[in-house]
Amino acid sequence: MKKTNIIVLSGIIASYQFSFAQNISQKNIEKHIQYLASDELKGRATASPEEAKAAEYICTQFIKYQLNPLPNSDTNESNCYYSFKFKKKKNPHDTSTSDMPELNGINVIGYLDNKAEKTIVIGAHYDHLGLGYDHNSLEPSPEGKIHNGADDNASGTAGVIELAHYFSENKKFKKYNLLFITFSGEELGLIGSKKWTENPNYPLNKIYFMINMDMIGRMNDSTKKLVVYGVGTSNQWVPLIDSVNTSFHFNIKKDSSGIGPSDQTSFYLKDIPVLHFFTGQHSDYHKPTDDADKINYKAQAKILGFIAQLIEKSAQQKEKMQFQKTASPKENKATFKVTLGIMPDYTFDGKGVKVDGVSPGRPAEKATIQKGDIIIQLGQYPIQSMDDYMKSLSKFEKGQSTKVKVKRSDKEVELDITF
Repeated sequence: MKKTNIIVLSGIIASYQFSFAQNISQKNIEKHIQYLASDELKGRATASPEEAKAAEYICTQFIKYQLNPLPNSDTNESNCYYSFKFKKKKNPHDTSTSDMPELNGINVIGYLDNKAEKTIVIGAHYDHLGLGYDHNSLEPSPEGKIHNGADDNASGTAGVIELAHYFSENKKFKKYNLLFITFSGEELGLIGSKKWTENPNYPLNKIYFMINMDMIGRMNDSTKKLVVYGVGTSNQWVPLIDSVNTSFHFNIKKDSSGIGPSDQTSFYLKDIPVLHFFTGQHSDYHKPTDDADKINYKAQAKILGFIAQLIEKSAQQKEKMQFQKTASPKENKATFKVTLGIMPDYTFDGKGVKVDGVSPGRPAEKATIQKGDIIIQLGQYPIQSMDDYMKSLSKFEKGQSTKVKVKRSDKEVELDITF
């Protein structure tokens, strides 16, 4: 075959592969995020009237795309709500909820029935921190401030809605059914996904795998880093992801663990293969500044195109997706009494821990640690990974002083720090 023909053929293949991204509507994504992260919804706190408004909006979109309710959904005109009751802790350190009132959370569910044997779950949480009263904010004085949560997680919720739109129009995809779920209560401890997987209104043994999207709206165009957790939950994930990425060219950082701080964990614990997509931490995380104007809409549309193609290609695999257990981060997690007060860059794949943000008034700020610094030693303990960092913190007590060594630009800087 002539070289010119090879070029033409490769162009046709690339055009076909990119058709996924082209069928994802960036305009729709913008519309969904701008509403869900608007001041009108006051941060979508779990069980708040504003979260109920968000649920109504999501349900309206599911109905628009002709998704079906599941059996045992709540009886109402929309019929896409899965309600549950829970008690909220006074603060994250409480062990008892006995004196707290019972609240109502709402998961929103839409089902695309392709009459298939197995079903793929596409999910995201839609709750956020509300007005900052739940002790989850990283703002120094958060109470009464609207935490709009554009990236966390209006971005993932918009992703679920837009993939529902895409697959409702894709009449050729019939290999699997699709179950779209947006979860309440994730910020309070994965409550909505736990409640659903413990008492599902759809058989768990019919679920083929689960895709979770949590904070997919802030991709850096220069690095194009995309973190994918859960790749070890099936031996099919890595080759499938690599195959899809040949036409998208993301800089993908893979993490094998099925357990993490988002809703895929609830499904992994039921022996279901999972993936969690994430574009990285940033300085607006859990702060009132996580706003819709900071979302990289073009990149998010491309990420959704990647996920759509991943799902399509999963239907072409000769070998079935088989669940496998992964090492749990909790099994090796060191306990510690001190923190530096930094936001690590979880997409960083070099040696050390890169600082993506510094909390005001905390030890790191007082030691003049800066965003962009790479922590390479704490006291006598060298740090090459996040695990090293956590283990080193466990060696110190509150009030103790030591040295911290950081790489800043091309120089190593040693600083005094007191916990």
